[in-house]
Amino acid sequence: MSHTRVAIFHDYFSFIGGGEKLVLTLARHLGADVITTDVERGLISKMGFSDVNVLSLGSLVKAMPLKQIQATLKFATCDFRGKYDFYIFSGNWAHYAAKRHRPNLMYCYTPVRVFYDQRRNTINSLKNPLARLAAAIWTSIHSRFDKKSIKSVERIATTSNNTAKRIEKYYNRRAVVVYPPCDTSRFHYLCDDGFWLSVNRLYPEKRIEIQLKAFERMPDERLIIVGNSGNGDHSVAYAKNLKAMLPPNVSIYSDMPEEKLIDLYGRCRGVISTAVEEDFGMTAVEAMASGKPVIAPREGGYLESIIDGETGLLIECTPEALIKAVKTISKDPSSFKEACIKRAEEFDVSVFIKNIKSVIQDSRL
Repeated sequence: MSHTRVAIFHDYFSFIGGGEKLVLTLARHLGADVITTDVERGLISKMGFSDVNVLSLGSLVKAMPLKQIQATLKFATCDFRGKYDFYIFSGNWAHYAAKRHRPNLMYCYTPVRVFYDQRRNTINSLKNPLARLAAAIWTSIHSRFDKKSIKSVERIATTSNNTAKRIEKYYNRRAVVVYPPCDTSRFHYLCDDGFWLSVNRLYPEKRIEIQLKAFERMPDERLIIVGNSGNGDHSVAYAKNLKAMLPPNVSIYSDMPEEKLIDLYGRCRGVISTAVEEDFGMTAVEAMASGKPVIAPREGGYLESIIDGETGLLIECTPEALIKAVKTISKDPSSFKEACIKRAEEFDVSVFIKNIKSVIQDSRL
């Protein structure tokens, strides 16, 4: 691998998320270049990856779905043949470069959910009839191109058994599971400062309003939410509405430096997630690496990372269930510490790099 020139194509770096951390971690360990579109280099520095070489195909318009369509075209028309020995695709749109770039591997977080399992809900959530019609037309057409492009991908790796099932259902392809990485050495249990932490992008599928409703009914508890909305997509209005309905004991912070976020993990009482069928849920692993229990829905990737009753609590995703779980863990939050740290080690960067290198090697044979 040390002599293999690798390029990793990733959609864009306009916010900090698990996919962006994974790409930059992989690029660092493989000595790979990252090829993307929109890139906020300040965010990459905040994440601690200023040493990774990131190339931009150019910026994108902000309006959805023009942004996604333009990203698709940029990846479909770019040409880096001969400059690298192996190509990796990450995200929803980068795989459109697969036709020209082989041998290749796609690390698929999930099939584009707005095209498949969340299509109906997304369209119905739009209030404007013309917007609903436009979304229906776009998702219908673009999903066909999505399936066609995936045929040029030679091998697929994915984040969890949960997403592997989706890939088989919508793409009729088998995927090898390589759990995403957590640099556990960076996370530490510091103390219990009494507040709860929620780390997620401010998107409707994260169901953050459930957290707000629960903490509105627990005025003596504090919740800190860390996350960004996207640019030019359906999250903008959602994030605005969240901020308008914040109870006084809940705060939202965006564009937080990685070191500050790690400090919050170390000082919180526990971490909360309410995401719909989360692909994997890296925040749960980061919380456990900090010795902190996780409250999360009994669904999706959390079933593969959290040990119910030992490293956190898996719940029905309602305000009532969340309130009960907060009260239960608050009785003795430190009792979860050792089990959490031990569990997180199973998802360490060293494990991920070993497994992904094995997949790449098999893909090149």
